[in-house]
Amino acid sequence: MNIQTKYFGEVEVNRDKVIHFPNGLPGFEQEQEFVVIPIDEAGIYQSIQSIISEEVSLVITNPYVFFKEYEFSLDDKTLETLDIQNPSDLAVFTVLTLREPFRDTTANLQAPIIVNTRNRKGKQLILTNTPYKTRHLIAEGGDTDAHT
Repeated sequence: MNIQTKYFGEVEVNRDKVIHFPNGLPGFEQEQEFVVIPIDEAGIYQSIQSIISEEVSLVITNPYVFFKEYEFSLDDKTLETLDIQNPSDLAVFTVLTLREPFRDTTANLQAPIIVNTRNRKGKQLILTNTPYKTRHLIAEGGDTDAHT
């Protein structure tokens, strides 16, 4: 199927690659189906794009590329909602806020996006009681004081 995207114009996506977010994403609760589209050749930066609304797209990355010690626990409700049975079925993403210059770009480690790669279900978690914030400089691999 073809969809209109915020960053790439019209692209063809495989229906099998669509991720279903039963509750949408915070701020975009009505948007429940997304695809992940690589931005760079290495696949470090990606876009999570609504298949319905072309203007709903977030730049994401695997947080472990920049924050090797990043860790959090999944609550039972999330495990059940996503039907997670094996940790190898998990993909974790973090939303980036792009800044100029690029070295000021930040990652939101307080709200990771979790995807069950087996059944294509996803959820964005809002972590509480955590040292993680919404703005961690990716250039410094986790300097949380620069932009809080």
